[in-house]
Amino acid sequence: MFDPIWKLALGLFTGILFGVLLQKGRVAKYQVILGQFLLKDWTVVKIMGMAVVVGAAGIYAILPTQTVSLHLKPLAWGGIIFGGLFFGFGMAIFGYCPGTGVAACGEGRKDAFAGVIGMLMGAGIYVIAFPPLTAFLKRFGSEGKVTLPQITGTSPWLWIISLILVAVVTVIFSSRNRHEMRTKQMTS
Repeated sequence: MFDPIWKLALGLFTGILFGVLLQKGRVAKYQVILGQFLLKDWTVVKIMGMAVVVGAAGIYAILPTQTVSLHLKPLAWGGIIFGGLFFGFGMAIFGYCPGTGVAACGEGRKDAFAGVIGMLMGAGIYVIAFPPLTAFLKRFGSEGKVTLPQITGTSPWLWIISLILVAVVTVIFSSRNRHEMRTKQMTS
């Protein structure tokens, strides 16, 4: 049921490294997340997007070595819809996403401690409510354990390369846009 201890330790190490990078990227700052909500600061999207690209490429690159393993969850529409709503409400109230909230705790932010306690309480309520909740959510349908490459009949690398291209275009566009904004500010 559980992966070997060395895989769990590797996951712990990469999780700590990700938290350090979140902190160094200043994504655990409330002002940065607020700027993202107001569409003024794209730091969060850029860092999380890069994490998805690097994670996807890294996992699929080392998957043949059996150093990592994929544990797919079913594509359950009810879970996605209601989970997304609860996630969005929680993030709007908390002011952090779960990862940045834990990183902010590591910085000693008291508001983040309260939110992480709320996340843990919510997880406990979810565990208790899981059996009746599962029956309700199944009414919305499930596609089973599928991936985009399986649905489209394409290679995972086609999706990963597409993600990389989107990331490169986004970085180029945001850098060019930032340069134009600085130029306008200097001429004003």
